[in-house]
Amino acid sequence: MIRAFVVEDSPVIRDNLVSALEELVPLKVVGWADDEAGALRWLGDPANGCDLAILDIFLRTGSGTGILRALRDAGSPLRRVVLTNYASPDLARQCLDLGAVRVFDKSRDIDALINYCAALPPPPA
Repeated sequence: MIRAFVVEDSPVIRDNLVSALEELVPLKVVGWADDEAGALRWLGDPANGCDLAILDIFLRTGSGTGILRALRDAGSPLRRVVLTNYASPDLARQCLDLGAVRVFDKSRDIDALINYCAALPPPPA
């Protein structure tokens, strides 16, 4: 089962996303944060582990691009995708340059995110 970490500052969106992913995909959300500092603290703790990070860009404090930059600079092998309301071509390019493997638009790409997650290979045992 894929272990995911979600960074989303809207409790309603986060709860709905977690419910949909856990219901439709062999995936367990093992943690979440609503800001950059909390996400980096959780992701940097060796006691925590996940296979996938799903990041919003605009957060309560900090940003998803800051998280992407920190993970890239640390050489993290963690697979990361972006789920945002602002998936402009420029922002998508910036996220991909910072190490995101995909960028999804919240308003139209939820099914694509679910399909992407469902197609991920299971982590090694």
